Amino acid sequence: MSKSEGKSAAPAKRAAALQYRPGDGAPVIVASGMGHLAEKIVEVAGDNGVPVYEDSSLATVLSQMELGREIPEELYQAVVEIYLYFLEFDPSDPEKFRRNRQAQQSGTAKGGGADGV
Repeated sequence: MSKSEGKSAAPAKRAAALQYRPGDGAPVIVASGMGHLAEKIVEVAGDNGVPVYEDSSLATVLSQMELGREIPEELYQAVVEIYLYFLEFDPSDPEKFRRNRQAQQSGTAKGGGADGV
């Protein structure tokens, strides 16, 4: 979800919810909206223990797509990164995943490892 707040000229918050079930070809957009609706999507997710990841660019793209549609192939990598983030999330150190990913990427870029992502 985007964190755009404040002045009335600021863009409205946007949010999208994805669902992936065994047998689906890709995650499906099950909810999307902006402004108050975006806030409700995030609120309902939190109330139901669904993790929330903030990415305003991705939220903007997803909220413009048709509900019930699988995400396009061009967004697979971005969504995989989010799923990996949640799989490795450590509530006591929320930035741990990003630090580890940056370290892996800089190590790979320097030729420091054979394990690429």
